[in-house]
Amino acid sequence: MRAVALLVAALTLATSACSGTVELDEPPVSDQTADVCAALMADLPATVLDQDRRRVRPGTRSAAWGDPAITLRCGVAKPPTLNPSSQCFAVNDVDWYAEQGQGGFLFTTIGRPVFIEVTVPSDYAPEANALVDVAQTVDAHVPQTQRCA
Repeated sequence: MRAVALLVAALTLATSACSGTVELDEPPVSDQTADVCAALMADLPATVLDQDRRRVRPGTRSAAWGDPAITLRCGVAKPPTLNPSSQCFAVNDVDWYAEQGQGGFLFTTIGRPVFIEVTVPSDYAPEANALVDVAQTVDAHVPQTQRCA
């Protein structure tokens, strides 16, 4: 249920301005996490699934592409439904936990010291393809500490 609520909220916020600025919540983080996120944000691709990057507010640890918006937030909390027996999958050496919600998927990195969340509306099905475009940057800036089983 949390996944559905988060995805709906994220998609609502992301699309509220249509093709204008995307507004996303950025939870407070430690200085160390902020540094990791800053490096990640500076290196994100200009396009995801052939969708151009959009302006995001506040945009310190978040990014968006396309309309409806594909969004990325760095430094989010661990999903409460994620546990040692949760299913996971790898995309280009980055492990992800997926939660299906109404209108798309919410993907969260696992096995790294900083959680990164990517929401992908169902307009871009198969939604996991968006992860291909961000995986290299995630892997370069957020070290793998544990692999999913």
